[in-house]
Amino acid sequence: MKLQILVTGQNRRIVNDLCEHLESDRGYLTVKCIADKMALYEVLLAEVPRVIIICLGNETLDSILSYNVLKDATRGRNCTIIVVANDEDEKYFKKHTVLKKVLFISRPVPLLSLYEKLIGIEEELDKTIQGNLSAFHEFINEEVDDERRHILVVDDDTEQLFNIKEQLREFYHVTPVKSGEAAFRFLKKRIPDLILLDYMMPEEDGPSVFRRLRETEAYAEIPVIFLTGMTEKNTVIRTLTELKPQGYIIKPSKKSEIVAKIIDVFEDELS
Repeated sequence: MKLQILVTGQNRRIVNDLCEHLESDRGYLTVKCIADKMALYEVLLAEVPRVIIICLGNETLDSILSYNVLKDATRGRNCTIIVVANDEDEKYFKKHTVLKKVLFISRPVPLLSLYEKLIGIEEELDKTIQGNLSAFHEFINEEVDDERRHILVVDDDTEQLFNIKEQLREFYHVTPVKSGEAAFRFLKKRIPDLILLDYMMPEEDGPSVFRRLRETEAYAEIPVIFLTGMTEKNTVIRTLTELKPQGYIIKPSKKSEIVAKIIDVFEDELS
């Protein structure tokens, strides 16, 4: 199984060189991302790769702190983080990072040593997959639903999406999308148990998306909770009176507040 590798960092020359070598020499699928917290959020929302390579160079405190997002994104997942650095950058990185475990490799990058490590990761992944396949025979009963409910979160704020997904993943399956159009594309594939819908979004705001949901027979019964900032509270209350969604949550909100509101909605369904 070929590895998917995310390559990021301030040293763009090494980032570009590494991606070129990894793709041409080994056929790996590489994704480049700038050393920016929001950009990394965008990439990691979709999928966490098996290997993340950080190419340090001329680092600032902000750039080092941006890599800390990888801590939450890779928690509980089998992901190897490799940091390319000289002695000075390595010391600065160690001083400010919250990442628990990383592998350092010097620059210029010794490609043979890097490939040897990646091949080892690849082999371990293959062994795990083969071991699972030989030990188990999978049966999927389409008649039985997954016990955990499915939440669709619609918000144009990437950081907000990431935070809500992390807050709810312990209790629910969570799908984050960044627009109303993306939400309706998802709905064609699966109907969630509840939608958390941002009130203020560009192009099509929450109330517009809500009206489309209620006007579509297949989606009309999906419970909807608005996500809104405090400054919009009075406007939201007027909208609640008009549209009658299942409620609203003021952002930013604690994990306990979001979960409690979702539980209330699900309990109302049963009453």
